[in-house]
Amino acid sequence: MPELSDQIVLVTGATSGIGEVTARELARRGAQVVLLARSADKAAATQARIEAAVPGAQVDVLLADLADFEQVRRAAAEFNARYPRLDVLINNAGLLPPDERRRTPQGLDFSLATNHLGPFLLTSLLIDRLRQSPAARVINVSSALHQQARPDFGDFQHERHYDTTLAYANAKLYNIMFTQELARRLRAHGIDNVVTNALHPGVVATAFGAGGKSMMARVLPLIRPFLSTPEQGAATTLFLATDPAAGRSSGGYYAKQRTQAVKNPFNTPENARRLWQLSEELTGTTLLSD
Repeated sequence: MPELSDQIVLVTGATSGIGEVTARELARRGAQVVLLARSADKAAATQARIEAAVPGAQVDVLLADLADFEQVRRAAAEFNARYPRLDVLINNAGLLPPDERRRTPQGLDFSLATNHLGPFLLTSLLIDRLRQSPAARVINVSSALHQQARPDFGDFQHERHYDTTLAYANAKLYNIMFTQELARRLRAHGIDNVVTNALHPGVVATAFGAGGKSMMARVLPLIRPFLSTPEQGAATTLFLATDPAAGRSSGGYYAKQRTQAVKNPFNTPENARRLWQLSEELTGTTLLSD
């Protein structure tokens, strides 16, 4: 993995699992790593673990719950005030939705906000800092579960029908569609120093989904002995964050460090543009509008 001594990297969901491994290994290569976390205590503990594992590591912390847009705006403003640019944004945070539908402080669906709208808003608020980098990367952690997604823009926030696994699968497809449409808009705006790619990390043995009652939450503990380690799960994220060739491609979906087909018929350019429009409306922001 290349040395990253001049790189500023922001990682969401970095207090455990894949996110922590990603942050630690980027710090090991010399990057200045910013952890975006919900919990101050967990963030401090993660920072301490990284600094113990990597003497001299440069680790900073910003606090925000991606489901609360006011917190996202505040954290982005803090980043923009502290740093002159952003070289790599890793939208890693994600969670298996709760068993019953919940609303965010802004009245939106909690799952949709955490897994898609929050990262969309964060990217929008940091785009100017990304453009200040000579070669920036936006990396969105998705999942092969996107194949099971069955989105309905008429019920975008799952108000008529709520299913935990389906809500998660839909959000993971949105991550890929966001990536593809972001790549298209970057090209359309003549922005050639920012690329974006999405990935499936594999099925990883972490605390993801712990305590839930959904089928996915019940099955994961049973298959845990057969799952990938967080280190294995972070491999494709690290590849997309550091590999020179990956820095020259945009709009791809990767698994095991190779491009993969997106296997869902809902993934069309028209639907990606509609998703973008809805995301702008619900987050109250604009990002590279046509």
